[in-house]
Formats: sequence, C-alpha cells, structure tokens
Amino acid sequence: MIDSRCGEGMGNCLRASVLLPALCLMSGAASAEESGETGYDRIWGYADLYRGPEGAFLSSFALKGRLHIDAMHFEEGAEDYDEFTWRRFRFGFEAGFAGGWLARIDYDFDLNAVLGERFDRLTEAYIGWKPGDGRDLRILKHSAGFTLDGATSSNKLLTLQRNNLTNNLWFTDEYFTGISLKGESDGWRYRAGVFSNEDEDGISTFDASYFTLTSLGYNWGPQLGLDRASLRLDHVYNDRDPDRATPDFGTVVSLSGHWELGRAGLWTDLASGNGQYGQNDIWGLSLMPFYSTSETTQWVMRYTYIDSDGPNGIRLGRYHGEVTLGRGDRYNEIYAGVNLFFYGHKLKWQTGIEYAVLDDSAEDGGRHDGWGITTGLRIHW
Repeated sequence: MIDSRCGEGMGNCLRASVLLPALCLMSGAASAEESGETGYDRIWGYADLYRGPEGAFLSSFALKGRLHIDAMHFEEGAEDYDEFTWRRFRFGFEAGFAGGWLARIDYDFDLNAVLGERFDRLTEAYIGWKPGDGRDLRILKHSAGFTLDGATSSNKLLTLQRNNLTNNLWFTDEYFTGISLKGESDGWRYRAGVFSNEDEDGISTFDASYFTLTSLGYNWGPQLGLDRASLRLDHVYNDRDPDRATPDFGTVVSLSGHWELGRAGLWTDLASGNGQYGQNDIWGLSLMPFYSTSETTQWVMRYTYIDSDGPNGIRLGRYHGEVTLGRGDRYNEIYAGVNLFFYGHKLKWQTGIEYAVLDDSAEDGGRHDGWGITTGLRIHW
C-alpha cells in the first residue's frame, strides 16, 4: 500500500460516489420558485457583491474561486494507491470598471498541507480589457492554455483529469506572466501571447527567457448543420534556455477539434512536441466522444495514444504515476465515465474508470499496466 490518508482500498471511492451527489441534492437548491430562480441561482448570486449603475467607475465586484475534491483507487500488479484529497482550492476576486476594464486576482491553496503552509501560489493576477466586441486583452499573470485539454479550464473538463497527451506536452504550471490578446469574429477565433519562462509563485520577470503562443480556429458548424464543428491550431515556441520553468520542448503543435450535434459530441486532439535537453520528440492522439442522456447526465469515453521517438520520453498521468514512478516510450489509455450536472459546470459530480499501458523499451522501471477509478466533486463560482 502506497500512501492512504483517509480510508482503505476502494472504500474511499465508493463512499464518495454516494456522499458527494447526496450533499448536492440535500442542499435543496434545485427547487425553482415562480420567478424561475432556483436555490442554486440564489446561492451563487451571493458571490456577486456589487453591481454599480450604468456608467459608474466601479461597475462590479465579485468573489471568484473553485473547490475540487477527488477520491481514487489505482493499482498495478501488487502496488496500489488510495487517496481522498483536496484537488484544488482557489479563491480571489474580480473587479469590473468603466470602459470594459477589469482586474482579477486568484490565490491557490493546498488544503492537504498543514495549517500555516497552505498558500501555494498566485495563479491569476492580471489587468484585462473586454470592450464588448469579442476581444479579450490580459496583462500580467494569467492562463497560457493550449492543446485540447490545456486550453480547457479545469472547471469545465469532461473528465476528472486532463488527458495524458496534454499532461506531457502542456505547461502544467498553466499560469504565467505575460500579455495576450484573444478574440472571435465571423466564426474565427484567435489568440496570440508572449509569456515569461520564469519559475515564480507570484509575478515573474523575463530573466529565464520566454515562450510565445499563437492559436487560430474556425467553426464550420452553421455551414455543416452542426451545433459546433470547430478546428483550432495551437503553436508554441519555447525559447531555448536551460533555466526555463516550462517542459523540455522547443515547439509544441496541436490541432484540436470540437464536433457537437444535439446531445452528442466528439472532441479530438492531434499534437506533437519537439524535444530539447534530453527530452525525446513525442506525438499523440486523443479522442473523446460523449453523449448526454438528459440535461443532468452525460456519459464520456476517451482514448489516448502517445508515442516517443526514444526511450523514457513519456510520463504517466497524475494517479497512475503514484503507482509506477518511471517513464516509457509508448502509451495507450481508455477512460469511461459519467458526469452529473447539478448546476451546470458550476456544481457537478464526476466519476471515471481508466486503464492505461505504458511500454518501457529501456526496461528501467517505467513499464505500467494498471487501472484506476476516480470520483470527484467540482465547484466553481
């Protein structure tokens, strides 16, 4: 048995799979009043502390944050890993000003740490400008998301964890100091930004060089008769510097797709990375079909494949990596799960089971052939 703080074996997952949705239902917030406002609307409305009159210098002030909880059981051979953990807790605020300007700050806390050591880092701390025409300018520390799951907020993932292709290519620190502009117009979506490679918990400088991110996408949904049919190309150039905080890839390219019609959808990602500093080149594919049987229940599957052009180019995902610590060169994974939406993505319960195989041609401890189950609550405001 590897670490276990709060239970034994699969009991954690089974108990949580009953208790978490029960807590959501017991809140009684789902009952709608004659006005159409639900209890959930009222509860989340408390986060909006101020709404100013039209033309006011301070137009709004709201609390922001997220609370994510996981319980899991993973095993491979004789080894297993059981845990009940506070996956994420972030808390901050957003202030809106006249002319579309805003300020956002979020702090990340590790609730698994001892009291007094729970502050982890500053995630978002930026000044923004949204003039109302689709443009979104951000300056200072904010998310630099790319690849299918890397560009998706952890609040809105359809699976409990990001796919392992993203985990290997994406910059998992996610939040970097820089400047970016994104927008959309006539079906096109774009983003361009430059970010610091400095490893800092707060606002950083450009002493450890930089990386650039460019994205361009288009939605063919209206032309094809689909609710959504979009493709997006992401490109990252990572300036060569041994002191940089980002992973060992000089360039990353991702072509992601979102295809949706009615209750069904398919999200895809084809991505590759050019390795540096001993990291091998890798490429991979992720396919994620999903179907909603009702407004509150969604079924999800996912297949992920990753290939490295040399040994030890691939690492395992978050919880598989707790069982097997090594690296390998070819990865296959199948995931199946269900999402229950109590208040959209703002309050949902997710459960997924996955099976993963990592080949290790170097035969130095990276071989993995294991499965796991995770259940978790996701809340954000």
